[in-house]
Amino acid sequence: MTALVPTLLDILIREPEAVYAAHRADHLSSHALTEFRKNPLLYRKKQLGLVADEERSAYQMGRAIHCRVLEGAEEFARRYAVGGPINPKTGKCYGADTKAFSEWAAAIGKPVVSDEIAALCERMAMAVHEHTEAAALLADGQPEGVVRATYGGDPCQIRIDWTNPSRGIIDLKSIDNLDWFEVQARSFGYAHQLAFYRAIVAAVTGVKPEVHVIAVEKQEPYRVGVWRFADQILDAAARENLAAIARLKICRDQDRWPTGYEQIRTFDYLG
Repeated sequence: MTALVPTLLDILIREPEAVYAAHRADHLSSHALTEFRKNPLLYRKKQLGLVADEERSAYQMGRAIHCRVLEGAEEFARRYAVGGPINPKTGKCYGADTKAFSEWAAAIGKPVVSDEIAALCERMAMAVHEHTEAAALLADGQPEGVVRATYGGDPCQIRIDWTNPSRGIIDLKSIDNLDWFEVQARSFGYAHQLAFYRAIVAAVTGVKPEVHVIAVEKQEPYRVGVWRFADQILDAAARENLAAIARLKICRDQDRWPTGYEQIRTFDYLG
């Protein structure tokens, strides 16, 4: 009897972000691997808790955007509080750095976004779902699915923005100017991130899925673009990811964590 091959949706784990974050202690993520590739010493210091990850406002806004675009208005309202307590003297919200605001937010017990950010999330969601190709990718599937597998000899995990059963991995990116998406993709290592995702899925299913990115602007006119990442680019990035994992194992074995700038470099670019 032939064994059934698991489908993309079959392999997804649904769990809160806090549970996923707890597994970072013993599972390699694409973010951690990217950090190691760029700066092994910083990677190690963060792993030991000597350097804390910054909770930047841009990250908080990004999570809110992802929630509204991918999980809908109802989930957004369940997960986030919008606005803040009103100062009776001014008729406006207290500032986020005031005691009144802090006490209000603590009583609410969930993240707070301003009215402006909530409106921005709404406009971006509308733009994505009005884009024919983006809407087609999001018409079927599941958001925020987790997959764990061994890759390169290491336990690894991924959290996929959206998984479409026939179109594969869908990643959502927000950007200031869509014209600069491809530059940003190279600068931030999107190919390496998505190659890692594809490899973890393939480790479980035996099939390399398609990979798409939906990018949406955070300002007028909220343009939306869709990119399919070419297999050859993902294959090349996957080879570099595996080489990085091999270097990571050496660093662990030797407990040596270089900066990447130990040797003299030659500067020969006039610009």
